[in-house]
Amino acid sequence: MTASYLPATTDSIALASKAEDPFEAISILHKILENPSSSPDAIRIKEQAITILSDLFTQHNMAEDLHALLSQLMPFFAVIPKAKTAKIVRGIIDSVSKIPGTSDVQIALCKELVLWARAEKRALLRQRVETRLAALLVETKEYSEALALLTNLVKEVKGVDHKRLLVEILLLESKLHYLLKDRHKARTALTAAKKAANAVYMPPTQQGAIDLHSGILFAEDKEYTTAYSYFFEAFEAFKAVEDPRAIFSLKYMLLCKIMTNQSKDVAGLISSKAGLKYFGPELNVMKAVADAHSNRSLRSFEKVLRDYRYQLETDPTIYNHLSSRYEALVELNLCRYIEPFSRVEIPHIAGLIDLPVDFVEKKLAQMILDRKFVGILDQGAGHIIIFDEPKKDALLPAALKTISSIGKVVDSLFVKSSKIVH
Repeated sequence: MTASYLPATTDSIALASKAEDPFEAISILHKILENPSSSPDAIRIKEQAITILSDLFTQHNMAEDLHALLSQLMPFFAVIPKAKTAKIVRGIIDSVSKIPGTSDVQIALCKELVLWARAEKRALLRQRVETRLAALLVETKEYSEALALLTNLVKEVKGVDHKRLLVEILLLESKLHYLLKDRHKARTALTAAKKAANAVYMPPTQQGAIDLHSGILFAEDKEYTTAYSYFFEAFEAFKAVEDPRAIFSLKYMLLCKIMTNQSKDVAGLISSKAGLKYFGPELNVMKAVADAHSNRSLRSFEKVLRDYRYQLETDPTIYNHLSSRYEALVELNLCRYIEPFSRVEIPHIAGLIDLPVDFVEKKLAQMILDRKFVGILDQGAGHIIIFDEPKKDALLPAALKTISSIGKVVDSLFVKSSKIVH
């Protein structure tokens, strides 16, 4: 009777490499993995077979087969060191992540691995897979489940004092709170991540990730100068190891220049040696935005936002900041146009600024409520009435301060007189 497996040798690997049909190569590699031998040489050959098989599945978008491969390898994990098991598991999960539209498969795979690792009492591997699972849940906007998982992970990993993993978890928690619009908790988690990172050597990519997220949080607080310095540090870290996140750091540096009215510096950064390396459509968009902003042209700025809407919307950080900048430019232009008037027709202002009348009317109403200027809307006549800024009465604050001081003196005298009476 012929054996259903192939010998775990270099010849078998060579046979799979020579196969012209990828499915034939996959069949050969599966037969190598079915070999029951657990000798050191056989284990080494099987590891090679797993790597090649993972690459073939990734190339042909066979996510379910990668999932099945991991299930097939469970008995193999019992005979190899835990470190090698963790490496293979991470490698297969990474391979699945390279296939588009496989978030559900990745989540199912991670959940299955968590159960297996818990049953096998492999705590560190389980914590790493749970961290990956939390990241996937954040990506798929399952925020409640992700938050519950991260909260438990932080408590657990703090107990075993695994600093690098703790930094990764805390950074992910900070990103989650940022997405939930809770900047206070996002900053708290980020501060904890930085504290843990200071106690151990961090690889450039992880340090770059911390700096990148720090810059995003500072930019949210409108502290663009500080944000720029963090983005620069992240850019240097990612550039050194040729990490694709370098382009995001550079884009955010350009964003900070635009937001601080230094749009003219954008062209210089793009044409620098570092900038030319990453020159492409994404930097072209930022250059177009900078040119429109530099010319203080509302129409040009609006056109750029409209023409490059798809590219800008794929990065919510940039889109949100540029949208707020557009709003600020609209307000600045409206204030400039209404300044010469005490009463003016809203359609006339809308014509001057080249925006719809309804939009201008709503914007003016909002500006009045925000106290950007003093005035009222006469909606019946379609007019806006602008008043002069009321002069501040210098005597009023001084009078209030005097009354407050007298009140304190009276209270003090009352306390003293009460003591005398008693």
